[in-house]
Amino acid sequence: MKGVHRVGRRGLWVLATFLAIQGSLTLEASAETGPERRPNIVLIMADDQGYGDLGAHGNPKIKTPRLDRFARESVRLKEFYVSPVCAPTRASLLTGRYNYRTGVVDTFQGRAIIHPAETTLAEMLSSQGYRTGIFGKWHLGDNAPSRAIDQGFQESLVIKGGGLGQPSDPPGGGHYLDPILQHNGRPEPTKGYCSDIFTTAAIQFATTPGDRPFFVYLPFNCVHDPLEAPASELASYQGVDLAYSAFPQLGLPIPKELAQGPTDVAKVYAMATNLDTNVGRLLDALESHGLARDTIVIFLTDNGPAQFRYNAGLRGRKTSVYDGGIHVPCYIRWPGHFPEGLVIDRTAAHIDIAPTLLAACELEAPRGVSFDGKSLLPLLRGDSAADWPDRTLFFQWHRGDTPEAGRAFAARSQRYKLLRPEPPAGARQPSLALFDMEHDPFELHDLATEKAPLVVRMQADYLAWFQDVSSTRGYGPIRIHVGDPRENPTVLTPQDWRGVTTTAGGTAVGRWELEVVRKGRYNIKLRLTPRPFATVVHLALGGVKDEVVLGPGAGECVVSDRTLEPGPCSLESRVVGNHATFGVQDATVTRLSD
Repeated sequence: MKGVHRVGRRGLWVLATFLAIQGSLTLEASAETGPERRPNIVLIMADDQGYGDLGAHGNPKIKTPRLDRFARESVRLKEFYVSPVCAPTRASLLTGRYNYRTGVVDTFQGRAIIHPAETTLAEMLSSQGYRTGIFGKWHLGDNAPSRAIDQGFQESLVIKGGGLGQPSDPPGGGHYLDPILQHNGRPEPTKGYCSDIFTTAAIQFATTPGDRPFFVYLPFNCVHDPLEAPASELASYQGVDLAYSAFPQLGLPIPKELAQGPTDVAKVYAMATNLDTNVGRLLDALESHGLARDTIVIFLTDNGPAQFRYNAGLRGRKTSVYDGGIHVPCYIRWPGHFPEGLVIDRTAAHIDIAPTLLAACELEAPRGVSFDGKSLLPLLRGDSAADWPDRTLFFQWHRGDTPEAGRAFAARSQRYKLLRPEPPAGARQPSLALFDMEHDPFELHDLATEKAPLVVRMQADYLAWFQDVSSTRGYGPIRIHVGDPRENPTVLTPQDWRGVTTTAGGTAVGRWELEVVRKGRYNIKLRLTPRPFATVVHLALGGVKDEVVLGPGAGECVVSDRTLEPGPCSLESRVVGNHATFGVQDATVTRLSD
């Protein structure tokens, strides 16, 4: 046929080779000129692991080889700060905003529920093409509309409340081994140690083939109490001298009577070693699947140690605004983009992580989102010409529904730190203290009298900040939805009780602040602790009160077919019997129909 030429076998081979080369060149050119795939993100956070709970930070006893190696491969944020307790840190980490703007002011009693109007990092990324998954501790709301699956996470395997072994656990849960977890909003029994389970799920999510980048949030609940450590890791600390006197003596000495005992230190370290192994598993999986160079990995912790133990000389512990409570490890790795071993001495904080990640991914913040934090990207790239003016960061926490100006706060500039610690119970408010953090990182020498004008200026800056963040939406309760199509039934636990009081019977009683989303008929079931005497259950919901008489041994009480109108209301219940008053274990509100 005209235009068709016969070629021999060698000619076919030459032609095929030529076409293959041309195709390869075309693909390479396309990859170079076309839009690059955005980086994956893995955000790992340990719970109650202090600055000194890493070998990389000079701890001679703890076994954290994979995190120590990760530290060498990463950029180190040497002066990195978080909130004194966990839920406020998580709110700031995921929004780039101070937690007082988000509705999260504490860790329980309804004060650890994120306002649904906040935009989380998961929402920012999922709206721009990312697969998003959380595996571990959410601690920003157990019910709609504030659960992880309501706030941008497409896959969610989490514990309830602030930790396993707390009142938010479902019946049969409560232990680190074989816990009952919440999988996409539903309770699911699991097998194994909690950190192993979360890591396995994170690896499966990250290595699922696909053409979209992923965001893995892996907030471990270890090393938070209860101190339930895996047996194999615990055995590795047998015979190791973990008395406080066996560690380097830095900073302000811990009184002997306050120092954590060696047995419990061994449990904490065993939990940290297991966490270290799991971080290694995840990093190895990224490497073996060819994902490591395309993935930003961050490791940090949520606050200082819950107990007094070696903390690299830092003063204080969790709950404190001294550095022992708020100065934590933070390492960020992105091979080929961030220099290995770079140390950044500029102050940074949890509020900086979200804007930094968006900048690294070349994404804009959604309309209406306003960050308190600042992108650290120029610093992470090692840009010596980066303009980084001094700024002051603020941290505050104390128990109570409403934060109080001037109580238990810290203001940290690049060099100086002004603070007022929380007083011991019943004591007067302590005086303001000022420390030169460049020359006194252990906060031993108070300069407040010597530098009184600086104290006045930094206190004024703090008060202006407090007024600003308090004016965002105030501190009214974030209401739990009932009748929400996303969650029915709604299980309410003492994690979110407000107005809690201790009764003469020695148990707590409180109320849940609710928002009825849809008018309808509802059942309310209360789960009780069986008692060997008759009781009367008092229930108040939406202005209607009920009293139900129960015989000895009753384990539940059901109020059926209650019509609820849309709008805010409170649910309060208590059990009276044998001249004492008791609280309930939980309440389940089920919408039946319109």
